Amino acid sequence: MTMLHDILEFNKEFVQEKKYEPFITTKYPDKRIVVLSCMDTRLVELLPKAMNLRNGDVKIVKSAGALVSHPFGAVMRSLLVAVYGLQADEVYVVGHYDCGMSAVDPDAMLSEMVKRGIHPETIKMLEYSGFDLKEFLRGFGDVATSVKKSVDTIRNHPLMVKDVPVHGLIIDPNTGHLDLIENGNQQ
Repeated sequence: MTMLHDILEFNKEFVQEKKYEPFITTKYPDKRIVVLSCMDTRLVELLPKAMNLRNGDVKIVKSAGALVSHPFGAVMRSLLVAVYGLQADEVYVVGHYDCGMSAVDPDAMLSEMVKRGIHPETIKMLEYSGFDLKEFLRGFGDVATSVKKSVDTIRNHPLMVKDVPVHGLIIDPNTGHLDLIENGNQQ
């Protein structure tokens, strides 16, 4: 059996037995916040519990490293939609210690791409076209600096209203402890 088959079989039972009922809510976050967090598997359940968030409380946007890597990319668009279309009044950027993005080696990733079937000519074509693949794939060294950079990008975005506090936190993926890096209420 494949994982897809297992998921679909479980889902069939989930729906038939109405196990979804405890999760029924609206599309608007009850606590009126949006959280940008890393996609790390350790945070799937830990982050909401550590922040006292339940289903329906929050909009959660995930990106590798909790990065806003482009001011007009999908992550920033999602944050703007949360604020202007879904009633979020605060933004939380939550990075974490021991983040995989802090160890990303662009050269190693490009090598792995080639090993898995991406043609070197494709990589060369992108580079010759002026696209900086190494910068695109680069991680970060310090999580606090990275969180501050994402907070700064959001806070100073030309389409982000200035009265929305943008906070920066770092979570310990082992204990759930939150360290405050940026208090958006003091800006």
